[in-house]
Amino acid sequence: MTHQIKCRKISRGLVTGNVIISHEPLSFLGGVDPQTGNITDGDHDLYQQNISGKILVIPSGKGSTVGSYVIFQMAKSKTAPLAIIALEAEPIIATGAIMASIPMVDHPEENILKILKEGDLVKVDANHGIIEINE
Repeated sequence: MTHQIKCRKISRGLVTGNVIISHEPLSFLGGVDPQTGNITDGDHDLYQQNISGKILVIPSGKGSTVGSYVIFQMAKSKTAPLAIIALEAEPIIATGAIMASIPMVDHPEENILKILKEGDLVKVDANHGIIEINE
């Protein structure tokens, strides 16, 4: 059975992958190594975990506008997340996702941080603003 959650479209695309979940905002500048995709912020709940090729679920982004370029560099280096789901897409991560052609949605109609579990297989249809969770 599939559970669908409507969202707002930020950056178009359609991908399926496993989620990695953070309950804290993420700064890509200084918080993520763009060469590896590893979280380098020692105070972050995903410290030393890798977000490459995964669907990143976060409350929001934070930090410097240079974070947009870090996301873009990650896409060029093939270390970027497969997609980004945010509760609230602030301009830094939204701009980075658009520049890097990473599918991104925000404002899910349900609290995904309570619904999703680490490693869940999820389809992000950012063309139509839908998250599909296989249950």
